Amino acid sequence: MSEEQHKKECIDLNISSTLDEVASEESAPTVVPAPGPVLMHVPVTLAQRTVSTTLSANIHFDDPVLEIKDVKKRVKIVQCSLMLRPTDDPTEVFVPEDAHLFIRGFVRKNFQFASPTYRASDNCVSSEMRSHTIDLPFELSTIIPAADFISPPQRPLLNTRSEFDFFRSQKLGKGFPEKDRFLSSDLSQFHQISTQHYNQFPFCELISSEITEWDEAIDRKPLHGEAPFEEGYFHDMVEKMFLTFTIKVLQNQQAFVTVAMTPPTTL
Repeated sequence: MSEEQHKKECIDLNISSTLDEVASEESAPTVVPAPGPVLMHVPVTLAQRTVSTTLSANIHFDDPVLEIKDVKKRVKIVQCSLMLRPTDDPTEVFVPEDAHLFIRGFVRKNFQFASPTYRASDNCVSSEMRSHTIDLPFELSTIIPAADFISPPQRPLLNTRSEFDFFRSQKLGKGFPEKDRFLSSDLSQFHQISTQHYNQFPFCELISSEITEWDEAIDRKPLHGEAPFEEGYFHDMVEKMFLTFTIKVLQNQQAFVTVAMTPPTTL
């Protein structure tokens, strides 16, 4: 048997179009041993904001467009950063203050349109269905006032780096009285203590979005031949868009969560 045939047999599976139904039983989960507050490291909702912005773009189609049939849209957020002012005082990490939220992303648009085939008569036009996909970028920033935070964000602690020296007494050498000494630190040595804080960076979740758009052809021309007089095609159009989306800002924090030992009621 060749090596290739052996490999095929090793990964050959009998695949059935139906799946057997097997029995299952309830399994008791492992829980904390006693009721009360438990310290947990969980995502905490800092704020939820509805943001609005406008976009404008000139869109070119390589193929002639007779008619746009549908436009599928999807909002894509690629950067969502809550900028918090650092502090060197651990007692001030949860003191709320205004913060800037920077957001950058794209609106993915897929145009489904009919493209004429130039086989037309006085009462019909032949066309083919095609699609054209583009990304419209946007970038914005907004301020979240301190009073609007649902839970205060944990501000980052500053790293520290400090040098320290040791006293050294040494002879001055020739030309100086023997009783005199050179009093200072030792330049041949270097001492330092540094502290790094690995802070939790806030992150975002996209909750919902709404897009209102206005598309208008700017180079529409009539079809050639014997096509109906109102039929035409275009390659370029101008798009105006009003984008509104809701975004949730979270941060992993430590929080006390009360645990109840009462088992859930089975309906």
